[in-house]
Amino acid sequence: MTQALSAGPAPRRRALFGLLDADGWGWASVKAFFWFILILFLLGYLPDRAYYFTVGRNLDLGILAFSPVNFCPPDNETLPCPAPQGAVLPWHPSPAELSLRAARTDGALVQLGNQILFIGGSDGTAATDEVLVATASGTGNFDRWAAGPALPAPRADAGVAFFGGSIYVVGGFDTDGAPTDTTFVLTPDAASGALGEWQTAEATELPLDLPEERAGASLVALADGLLLAGGANADGPTATVWKATLEGEALTAWAPQPRELVVAVTDAVGVLNGDYVWVYGGTDAEGRATGAVQRGTIGSDEEDDGQLVDWGVRPVGNLPEARTNASGWAANGALYLVGGSDGTQPRGELYWAIPSTNLELGEIVSEWHHLPESDLPAAGLSGAATLVTGPNAILVGGETADGPIAAAARSNLAPMEPFFRLGLLGATVPALKIDGEIGQQLGYLNATGVGSINFAILVVIGWMFAHKEQTRRLWDRIRRRGG
Repeated sequence: MTQALSAGPAPRRRALFGLLDADGWGWASVKAFFWFILILFLLGYLPDRAYYFTVGRNLDLGILAFSPVNFCPPDNETLPCPAPQGAVLPWHPSPAELSLRAARTDGALVQLGNQILFIGGSDGTAATDEVLVATASGTGNFDRWAAGPALPAPRADAGVAFFGGSIYVVGGFDTDGAPTDTTFVLTPDAASGALGEWQTAEATELPLDLPEERAGASLVALADGLLLAGGANADGPTATVWKATLEGEALTAWAPQPRELVVAVTDAVGVLNGDYVWVYGGTDAEGRATGAVQRGTIGSDEEDDGQLVDWGVRPVGNLPEARTNASGWAANGALYLVGGSDGTQPRGELYWAIPSTNLELGEIVSEWHHLPESDLPAAGLSGAATLVTGPNAILVGGETADGPIAAAARSNLAPMEPFFRLGLLGATVPALKIDGEIGQQLGYLNATGVGSINFAILVVIGWMFAHKEQTRRLWDRIRRRGG
């Protein structure tokens, strides 16, 4: 009798196009990862998208690293689509009813609650003590100008800042065109909002007058006081940096900082952005417009806390063109400069830059950007007062090639994102944009509803895998009924 040979072990099943053992750890890991991603998608991503579809203007689906198809709302006007980071919308002149009562240049704008003040300035020949007040209405709008409390003496091209509930007007030119050392203070009544009257350093018995005359200096409000950089004395532009520090409820006398400016300038733009003070543009000691960008570092150690300990200048970060007496501000992490003079005539270009984060490499700003669509509609404007209120920047007054003006202009600093984008790995589609508390509550309900439905789907899928034979019979029954 001959014994039959054994057939040998049964062949192991293969999965994933034969790449993995169907009963091995590799295939098990792939399936576990798939179900992990699916659960995150159903219980995390989709409910999140449901919420933002309710409250957002647009909804991003997938990973939109690059999109060749973009459609922007008409609110962006002529800007490229999508608008570059930091870009601003085209400028629009305000109605004639919102012009100043007379042409002014080298004045200043400050907002106190819902009141906007235009302080001092010049009519082109002499400084004025006039202060005008307008009431803010809506988002970025204001009404007609009315007379406000006059300055104790005429001032133009003064350093003006709001700090600790008060407005400070520091230095500036008098009616003879000479720089001054005075500081005027206006402290509105906190209860009634009444502006009250301007006070001098002598009247307040505070040592706020400057150590020396200055006009055209950059006054910046810090967390613990006021910083005055540069400006001109009787001999021309200076590099001095002084600070009045808050102690208790009052400012101390102006004191020199450990480091002066690298480039002596007057009529420069001075702003606080992040942990740095920025001074850019202006007129240098040779009387020429400059494009220098100077970054001041505020110390944080116990020894130099709050002091200006260093100034940095890098040619790669300078303005594309020299500008003096320009308007500028910091917003949304970017630095802006618009208008100003190139040393011979007013200009209308707007430049913006996003400060570099590669500070250890010595970079200040990587690049200044320019879009013709964001330039001023006029041929050029210098000495305009500027104010950022809400999403808008406002320019009031200033001087063109024909002399001082009284008009105002406004631009929006927040271009809208494309409402539709289509890329290889994702898309952007319009959303409902339901505002306020109602939108939030509806968003929560939508997210909860989507999450609950998806959870139920996962429970059904789990039951089907746990009862495969019953699932097959149920499926065959459905197919037969469908046939």
